[in-house]
Amino acid sequence: MDRIRIVGGRPLNGTIPIGGAKNAALPLMIAGLLTRETVTLHNVPRLSDVRQLMRILGNHGVDAAISGKRAGQAEDAGDTITLSARDIVDSTAPYELVSKMRASFWVIAPLLARMGEARVSLPGGCAIGTRPVDLLLMALERLGASIEIEGGYVVAKAAKGLRGGEIFFPKVTVGGTHTALMAATLARGTTVIDNAAQEPEVTDLALCLTKMGAKISGAGTARIVVEGVERLDGAHHAVLPDRIETGTYAMAVAMTGGDILLQGARADLLQSAFDVLRQVGAEVTETNEGVRVRRNGGGIRPVDVTTAPFPGFPTDLQAQFMALMTMADGTSRIRETIFENRFMHVQELARLGAQIRLEGDTAIIEGRPVLTGAPVMATDLRASVSLVIGGLAAEGETMVHRVYHLDRGFEALEKKLVRCGAEIERLGGDG
Repeated sequence: MDRIRIVGGRPLNGTIPIGGAKNAALPLMIAGLLTRETVTLHNVPRLSDVRQLMRILGNHGVDAAISGKRAGQAEDAGDTITLSARDIVDSTAPYELVSKMRASFWVIAPLLARMGEARVSLPGGCAIGTRPVDLLLMALERLGASIEIEGGYVVAKAAKGLRGGEIFFPKVTVGGTHTALMAATLARGTTVIDNAAQEPEVTDLALCLTKMGAKISGAGTARIVVEGVERLDGAHHAVLPDRIETGTYAMAVAMTGGDILLQGARADLLQSAFDVLRQVGAEVTETNEGVRVRRNGGGIRPVDVTTAPFPGFPTDLQAQFMALMTMADGTSRIRETIFENRFMHVQELARLGAQIRLEGDTAIIEGRPVLTGAPVMATDLRASVSLVIGGLAAEGETMVHRVYHLDRGFEALEKKLVRCGAEIERLGGDG
């Protein structure tokens, strides 16, 4: 397995292009199953999760193609992927594919809506909590599906098609909202989704579905109404910029110092995190080209945060913010309310000298002026990049092992950081 070697202590200066959002691209790709026509997605990030989902969709008969770079296209421009699900050849999503990525479970919605049946393995993915699928299945049942669990597979059937219904989520669920939204587009009648997730990625999916002919109102609010249609058409759609990549590099600058333009970033997708960074002591400015983040001189101020669904502070930035707080001038607290097992990076940050203790769902961080490089082990996607951020600020050398997690969510991370002055390189083999 590859490793990443970092020699810390260098400020970051320059421009980092922000790619398309993985958390938007995956449901958009899955939505291609809803139509016989061609769906073309632009600004798709080059990530292992995207490639894995292409294999899963291919198993169902989707013809997927990635176009090459066009003349004059920027080096960091995302891919264009063309998806054609003219003929679905298999409504089963097998364990060996679904177990590698949780989001692939969402294929159950378009398969059921279009084919009247789906057999999908219970999902795998990062071990950051139980993340049960019960709310996703509840949503499908509200639309008239029968659900059974057989040998580790969810078997969903709606022989006469799905019908509109009332869906109330007892807790906000992005996956559940994606599932309900896709299924409802082809259901007969009206579907109302209450306590829906308001994340930008949900809004992006609704925008694409609308281009395909779906009738959706209220996306981006807690109440979404869908008027089912008989069929959907093809569409062209550009994936929105990745707010988690944006926040990750912003926190890296806040920790190391420097001045970075996050090119293509949208401030409106991440206001809560930017508000926190301003409290920490960073300057965050929206420009015509993106978002500029700067921290020159002055210490890092401690700030308490609680993760929450959008528009609150994202759980996907919790680990990165914890790395930042390890060098704050004082004590900070981070309360994790989304995933119950998302503090696995704590023991690895401690190897860099961080002083963190856990009390239930809260991490208490005693900031210190200096971190020291050390060998560390990545445990999941967001935890792994928190170790990179820590290594960028630590004195001496940090070696991050098991970096395949990074490749699931961050495109060309080392290249982007090297261009901004970081001393970071990928090494082959996990020796």
